[in-house]
Amino acid sequence: MTVSRRLFMAAAASTAVAASSASIPAVAATAARRSGGAEPPYRIPVGPGDSPESVVAKASRVRPTARQIAWQKLEQTAFLHFGVNTFTGLEWGTGDEDPDVFQPSGLDTDQWARALRDGGFRLAILTVKHHDGFVLYRTRYTKHGVASSSWRGGKGDVLRSFADSLRRYGIKVGVYISPADENQYLDGVYANGSRRSARTIPTLTPDDDRAGDDPRSFTLDATDYGAHMLNQLYEVLTEYGPVDEVWFDGAQGRIPPDKVETYDWDSWYTLIRALAPDATMAVRGPDVRWVGNEGGLARENEWSVVPVKDSGNGSIDYALRYDAPDQGSREALAEARAVAQYVQWWPAECDVSIRPGWFHHADEQPKTVEQLTDIWFRSVGRNSVLLLNIPPDRRGLLPDADVARLREFRERIRKELPEDLTHGARTRHDRATGTVTVDLGRAREADRIRLAEDIRHGQQLEHAVIEARVGDAWQTVTEVDTVGASRVLKLPAAVTARRWRLRVTRSRGAVRIAEFGLYRSEV
Repeated sequence: MTVSRRLFMAAAASTAVAASSASIPAVAATAARRSGGAEPPYRIPVGPGDSPESVVAKASRVRPTARQIAWQKLEQTAFLHFGVNTFTGLEWGTGDEDPDVFQPSGLDTDQWARALRDGGFRLAILTVKHHDGFVLYRTRYTKHGVASSSWRGGKGDVLRSFADSLRRYGIKVGVYISPADENQYLDGVYANGSRRSARTIPTLTPDDDRAGDDPRSFTLDATDYGAHMLNQLYEVLTEYGPVDEVWFDGAQGRIPPDKVETYDWDSWYTLIRALAPDATMAVRGPDVRWVGNEGGLARENEWSVVPVKDSGNGSIDYALRYDAPDQGSREALAEARAVAQYVQWWPAECDVSIRPGWFHHADEQPKTVEQLTDIWFRSVGRNSVLLLNIPPDRRGLLPDADVARLREFRERIRKELPEDLTHGARTRHDRATGTVTVDLGRAREADRIRLAEDIRHGQQLEHAVIEARVGDAWQTVTEVDTVGASRVLKLPAAVTARRWRLRVTRSRGAVRIAEFGLYRSEV
């Protein structure tokens, strides 16, 4: 599967051995200088000398970057796993596949884009290269790709078609380029023990069609394989239009245990920031973190500000276990002080496949609407972004069952949250007490509540009570410990009231509520 978390953490440990790595702030500051702005306070140093109170105070001052705010507003994004595995039936390729096995008989990326649009997705990520190393575009740096297949006479380019179709339907483009590469291992490039040295990117090939264009170039430290990745990133980020997300995991590949490729994260990040400054880097990147499971489920209380540490070569890692049940509460921040180097805005992404596998298998069926709805409430409804994988089949089409399920899923969420009853209502914010009061004008039934903080001012709320005025008294309807960019609460039964209020009882700083929505489900 795409995100082997066992290998994710192994990669984190291996990168820590690079003594000459650039520090995390140095990479961020370089990117900020190139974009002409000051480094945003999305990362603040901490250490063992900090008291529990001072760590919380620093966490309250952390703010997201503009790209992180834009990413969290997407709420749900799509993954499309497609490649040689689609035709071999494997989840993890071997790197020595015959490229001619790749034969999508009816590739139609417009069909993908229509289905994604109708399913409510605003960004989609294509597996441009999975762990097997087979690439879905016409690269200059390996023969293990579509150009070596007889499909479309060797002229096919899935990435080109994908990017064009998504933009045609108003969907942002994301790319996944696996750090692991079984084919390059077999070719003696990946994990070959080469040392980091200065490399010119792009590294022009003997018959390179860019030679006379004087392409923008970079000098970056990398291993042999790190340079190979940089050259592929350069192609993808300069020849296929704007890219809005670059997605990495930390898999090492199924190579001998004594063979390790130390990834050149700092150089990869620097190149991405230079060529695609607005692109989000996830989940082995500085902008977005993996939630810790592949079921699409966030924690009950998911913090966007979490303690992190430097793993080497400019990469960051969790200060606590990646699957710790608590990543950002006061208690978690205090626990992490011994090892954490920063508190950082590092929001969670919840990845899950609509089918049991990440690649299409004809004998599998998509999840039910009820399953997908439960995942939505436990991801988007818990301050996270849902990344749902919908794998194309051997025809190069999204299966009819999956397309229908996406439409049904979107309609189900619309019915769960049909009309915000607070539209047109009188709303009063008392910032001194952290209270928001809503007068609906008449008694209305509600059984869903949607909340959001204005995360431009950080994530501050630690506990709040939601109350309804029933008769002459305020009655507690429900309580919540975290909100962040999005929190959706389901009440066990509908409550009828004209006046409602949210009352903050504990916070790290001034709480700014951006949304207090009330809904009556139609389900």
